[in-house]
Amino acid sequence: MILLILGIFIGGVILILLIILIIYVAMIYNRFKTLKNGAEATLGQIKVALKKRLDMINQLVDSVKSYASFEKETLTKITELRSSVLRAQSTSEIQDIDKQSRQILGNVMVAVENYPDLKTSSTVMELMNAIKDMENEIARHRYTYNNIVQEYNTKADVIPSNIVANMFNFKKMNYLEFEEGERELSQRPKIEF
Repeated sequence: MILLILGIFIGGVILILLIILIIYVAMIYNRFKTLKNGAEATLGQIKVALKKRLDMINQLVDSVKSYASFEKETLTKITELRSSVLRAQSTSEIQDIDKQSRQILGNVMVAVENYPDLKTSSTVMELMNAIKDMENEIARHRYTYNNIVQEYNTKADVIPSNIVANMFNFKKMNYLEFEEGERELSQRPKIEF
């Protein structure tokens, strides 16, 4: 009789521990999925912001091209980048689009600096301010994305959540890195209107 009660007690304890373990694994799994979905949503916001930035750069090029001779190649590149933004699937593709659009923007800014009449143009001023706001939005989204990735990758590295990550094949995610062009652009002298 005592062995039966002891057996039921041990079986009950094992069952409770198993239920707790299953709930814990499910919670960790759900956190990984939540972080991954949050990162994907933030990447989507970055892609939309990059497309908006390219649209604004295109409008700025249109405003500036009467003063400066822009190659047809620049306008073609903007069009190509705009269409590639929404097709981008990886962080490296998004970083490449960001880098290329920053190079184009840098060239346009040099043209604006070289033509004093452009600095006083209300259209150019509005577009430059809108692009500056878009740059800030992209930076905020990138910051959010990298914070999500940091938490995700930390969970994938530390015990016991790394066991769950390995069980369900959750691979580490890539950060969105700051490119040299971004640093150069942010250090470029500001155009005062």
